[in-house]
Amino acid sequence: MNIALKTNRMRRRIKFKAKLSRIKPSRMRLAVARSSKYIYAQIIDDAKSRTVVYASDKEILPKNDKKGTKSDRAFEVGKLIAEKAKKHKITSIVFDRAGYLYHGRIKRLAEGAREGGLQF
Repeated sequence: MNIALKTNRMRRRIKFKAKLSRIKPSRMRLAVARSSKYIYAQIIDDAKSRTVVYASDKEILPKNDKKGTKSDRAFEVGKLIAEKAKKHKITSIVFDRAGYLYHGRIKRLAEGAREGGLQF
């Protein structure tokens, strides 16, 4: 990864962490991580410092069946995490994109979570 790109992402991440400290601690955080192949999402309760709900595109498709684009799988992960959050009675969250730009797979995951019923 280019050093400038990584530095810019880290700068965006630090800005969000500062903003997060000003938000009410009663809202949980939907943290997103992505690699070149997969996308991961988890809902974190920062007050208790624990992960409440976790979802990944590894759960959606078996390892030998990689049908669909990565964006489509990200959308499905968003819907899956929203479905799991409903079981824990979570409706309102803060979206933590971890410094990634809001486009592509990150945007599709957010759209899927909104369609699933999460509000942020």
